[in-house]
Amino acid sequence: MSDADTFRLFSDYNRWMNGKLYDAAAALPHAELMADRGAFFRSIFATLSHLVVADTIWLKRFRQHPSGGVLEPLDAVPLPAALNELPFAELPALRERRDWLDARIAGWTAMLDETALAVPLEYANTRGERFRRPLAGLLLHFFNHQTHHRGQATTLFHQAGIDVGVTDLHTLVPHLRDA
Repeated sequence: MSDADTFRLFSDYNRWMNGKLYDAAAALPHAELMADRGAFFRSIFATLSHLVVADTIWLKRFRQHPSGGVLEPLDAVPLPAALNELPFAELPALRERRDWLDARIAGWTAMLDETALAVPLEYANTRGERFRRPLAGLLLHFFNHQTHHRGQATTLFHQAGIDVGVTDLHTLVPHLRDA
């Protein structure tokens, strides 16, 4: 499996898991989604919002990479002002943005190849500090960050009495046939 194939797998996993979390969220009353459960971002809703915010920030950075042309629709999305921003007040609007972002991620990773992954990304963080880092390493961070906070969210769902089901990446790893 090439690095490009790995990132396509991560994109598929990202979309699959986000669907599972938003389906679980839709099963809860609004007050339960907003309840402070003592997590880093307090509530299930705020944790899901953080992922939308952070993904938006990173995708806008990735848009500046030579491979980022397919991410042009992100140009119309405002840059979030804070990592704890709540860009939407209701779950349906947040899910719509999540689904839209996941489609952008899938479209971009579908066209990445080893040549594109070898080109570094130059970007500024939210404090304006400049960096130049390998795209592949930043993509690993991007997908790992999502997994980290989705893990927090699954715990919050468990506290709310919701089982999101299987969350293992290997569920999506293709089966090999014996020769």
